[in-house]
Amino acid sequence: MRLTTRTNLAMRTLMFCAANPDRIVRKREVADVCNASENHLAQVIHLLAQKGYLRTVRGRAGGLMLGKSPDRISVGAVFRQFEATLPFAECFAGEECNCPLVGACRLKRALAQALDAFYAELDGVTVADLMRNNTDLTSLLKVA
Repeated sequence: MRLTTRTNLAMRTLMFCAANPDRIVRKREVADVCNASENHLAQVIHLLAQKGYLRTVRGRAGGLMLGKSPDRISVGAVFRQFEATLPFAECFAGEECNCPLVGACRLKRALAQALDAFYAELDGVTVADLMRNNTDLTSLLKVA
């Protein structure tokens, strides 16, 4: 399993905002630290804001900040938001599935159980958990 770039950027953005809780951060700052294009990051920020994970402020002094407390942002929920639209394997693609084995194969069930366990584990982790006592990460993400 490999996470999409969008999911990775979503988590980096949330951690960046959590490391800078007392200020509005700029998209450019996040992009620089997270080694991302501002255009790609803008799409991620937009979706995070739509889902309430971020609050955006328009204008000259604008930017972004967490829309919820970091202890209320579940990593599993964020992953679901960003990964849910992509089928894990062809057999999860519904009508677009062309696999000739789909009617008899038991792999889909095993994969579904594994994905459920994966998300269940991540549901128990919050952005606050990722940041708590993590001085190395905080120092990498903190804006001076």
